[in-house]
Amino acid sequence: MASLLNRRELLTLSAAGVASFSCSGWFKALADQTAANPERRRACILLWMNGGPSQTDTFDLKPGHANGGPYREIPTNVSGIRISEHLPRLARVMNHMAIVRSMATREGDHGRGTFLMHTGYVPQGPIQYPTLGSLLSKELGRDDAPLPNFVSIAPFRQFNPAAYGPGFLGPQFAPLLVADSQFNPGVVNQQGDAYEAALRVDDMQPPADVAGAQADARIDILQQMQRDFVASHPSLTARSHQTAYERAVRLMRTSARAAFNLDEEPNHLRDSYGRNLFGQGCLLARRLVERGVPFVEVTLGALPGNPIGWDTHNQNFDAVRRLSQIMDPAWASLVEDLEQRGLLDDTLIIWMGEFGRTPRINQQQGRDHYPNAWSTVLAGGGIRGGQVYGATSADGMNVDTARGRAISHADFLATVMRALGLDPTHTNMSNVSRPIRLVDHGCRSIQEILA
Repeated sequence: MASLLNRRELLTLSAAGVASFSCSGWFKALADQTAANPERRRACILLWMNGGPSQTDTFDLKPGHANGGPYREIPTNVSGIRISEHLPRLARVMNHMAIVRSMATREGDHGRGTFLMHTGYVPQGPIQYPTLGSLLSKELGRDDAPLPNFVSIAPFRQFNPAAYGPGFLGPQFAPLLVADSQFNPGVVNQQGDAYEAALRVDDMQPPADVAGAQADARIDILQQMQRDFVASHPSLTARSHQTAYERAVRLMRTSARAAFNLDEEPNHLRDSYGRNLFGQGCLLARRLVERGVPFVEVTLGALPGNPIGWDTHNQNFDAVRRLSQIMDPAWASLVEDLEQRGLLDDTLIIWMGEFGRTPRINQQQGRDHYPNAWSTVLAGGGIRGGQVYGATSADGMNVDTARGRAISHADFLATVMRALGLDPTHTNMSNVSRPIRLVDHGCRSIQEILA
């Protein structure tokens, strides 16, 4: 039966309860078919390093210099590229990665930097700029998809909530928030196995004492009431509520909700990613893109005693070591897992934070905010891996323009768009009736790292 049906028909039959095969078997077949489909759309996974990661202790070490700190460099599987000793598994997949060491942006405040790198624009004026996930889900997603086109896992929205919103694109392009740190204090502190419950999407099935037909009838009545209310009270708030409810109902009525069930994965694979919020969040991201979700963001933020993650003004080296030990297996497993499933060539992975950190070490053995010269990484689809673009000076304080130009936020995001097969100059109409480009004017993509 499955061989005679296209993907959309399979989704329709499954949602209607017609398909009789098991959920896990159906998803495996669907995932295999999706990976092999020559018309498969590209996807993007953003690994967001909340607080601003230290480039000098991850991907642009300065051994032998006073700014370098105590970490050693280690070789990678690409000759000449060396990274932190605390990233040994990433060193083994460097052939899929391109490090950009010459980032130079202009926002050193957490809120403004978060907004800038998420939207590509400075937060000012009346224009409600959409976050990157909303932009890409609009360009790459499908209106009839059973799963949301944009999922944000463990976001830290306290710095700037607008940086995570759909802006002028409207509520239909808002993310599904999973393990939202604002409402899960145990998750923020990585307490025990709190991440297991946080990564589940609650209330996706009706109560056990409510029959299916009865639940459907209740939902239909409520939807009709909502449509009538929105028709007589048109407003953004009313439409947002209606959109959120309709998306929830769509998810409830399809077997696609099993994408959030990590128990379907073998224990050895879950162990490989790391039994923590970020590790299991990366595994969930793979499950989502495997099933056609075009954009997933996974945040690595708080640790016990360090509530803002990479914001390492104090005791930088202990914090970065602990964060790296979480990041390294999760990110490396994600790359390997995607490659083994035939999905890496179509999935772009972005690693970035809101800025970098000062090469100079302060009196608290920390590093402060530094947007002048820092690093980002791109991997997977659309990228020629196994290379470094740009460089910083011997002390790490400045971009060495003799070895590559300084890369602005717009240049970097234009490179992301090109890697995904999109035109950065494409426009959407804003809330002030003015067309706004996907990436701001003056951007120049980094051609050297594009496949």
